[in-house]
Amino acid sequence: MTGVVEQVHTDVLVVGAGPAGSAAAIHAARAGRGVILADAARFPRDKTCGDGLTPRAMHQLRRLGVAGEVLGAYRNRGLKLHGFGDSVTVPWPDSRFGAEGSAVPRTLFDAALVRAAADAGAELWGGARASAVERDAAGAVREVAFVRDGAERRVRCRHLIVADGVRSELGRRLGRKWHRGEVYGIAARSYCRSPRAREEWIHSHLELRDADGVVQPGYGWIFPLGDAPVGGDPDAAAARLRGGADAGADAPGAGGSAAGWVNLGCGALSTAARPAKVNTKKLLSHYAAARREAWTLGEEQHVTSAMLPMGGAVSGVAGPNWALIGDAAACVNPLNGEGIDYALETAEQVVALICAAGGDGGDLTAAWPALLNEHYGEAFLLARTLARALTHPRFLPAVGPLGLRGPAARVIMPAAARLMGNLVTDEDRDLVARVWRAAGAVTKAARAGSPLWAPAEVAPAS
Repeated sequence: MTGVVEQVHTDVLVVGAGPAGSAAAIHAARAGRGVILADAARFPRDKTCGDGLTPRAMHQLRRLGVAGEVLGAYRNRGLKLHGFGDSVTVPWPDSRFGAEGSAVPRTLFDAALVRAAADAGAELWGGARASAVERDAAGAVREVAFVRDGAERRVRCRHLIVADGVRSELGRRLGRKWHRGEVYGIAARSYCRSPRAREEWIHSHLELRDADGVVQPGYGWIFPLGDAPVGGDPDAAAARLRGGADAGADAPGAGGSAAGWVNLGCGALSTAARPAKVNTKKLLSHYAAARREAWTLGEEQHVTSAMLPMGGAVSGVAGPNWALIGDAAACVNPLNGEGIDYALETAEQVVALICAAGGDGGDLTAAWPALLNEHYGEAFLLARTLARALTHPRFLPAVGPLGLRGPAARVIMPAAARLMGNLVTDEDRDLVARVWRAAGAVTKAARAGSPLWAPAEVAPAS
């Protein structure tokens, strides 16, 4: 590292340029704030993810006004759920979010959102790793130091938004604690060639067995990606995704096959008391082998894995002028591992909070956890409780056949898919929504001491 230290000032510093960080940068820049959007990686870059976009995520992209720049032509109509000797087709319900989903490889999706943030006026710092944070005696962030291109750069900011993902290194420096006694996820993802890449349904296999035939507390997925390429030149890939002149060509390095790509992966639920005793990459390979003939799958490529906190099971998510959002704040659905819709929503919510109260936003220490609880607390606690039940070895083999077989499945599984897709809102008044909210309220009262976005303790100035 050189001895040169550069110091700059900005209204809003966003650390992490995934969907949450880029969306926050877009909202803040459009609100007239000076924004620096920093990420340790340079874009495009990959991210372990299922790549699926629910109607709720699509709704947020339309609210941002970037759907046309971010999404390709591919759309899906809903879920096909399989397991325990039967299958159920569940279209996306016609809700205020719309009735269509999509899927875009994160290499393309995140890069498109970063470009949209830059177009909105945010200053992008790629390859900038946060190395230190300085706070005052009250816990407010004064300055964040970065290492970029071999030099140290310091950013003084009025507000800091932390969106650096599930591991959240900066969040950890600020006091974020992940409570692993609550349910969390472990997952592996791959990309495979398949002639069914343009299918209009995403597939979930709820009976996920390992090589020994043991049912695992999780599910396998196959998400068709339409014509979206995986790997290759990012500019050509983006043009193809938008239907440009080279849209008919294969992505460089793709092997020249006419078949498109699917995102194939699997995830399992775990707790400290009942850890999932499975190697997710081996489980993925076994799952792919079981699906290979039906999907004419090529070999698994670009295999990655990750662990992720879920359902708000973290504390230390806010201070006087800083807040964690998206995956960093464990805003992940415990029933399916979905987080992009929450990433986009919490980005909008935190910027609105910062821009409130005469433009200063007030103290976020209690306000941000309270807002997260208001929007997601009951649903996340209930989902965590249900997901915890799935970690009991006998639970899924006992209830799975009831949910997927016979006439009852045609009622139960659409409701379950609606919940898994995060498609129940406070405005809904139907029976499923009423039962879900009532159960959430009861669960929240019964588990009043459960960790759920508790504020950070004030740390001494550093």
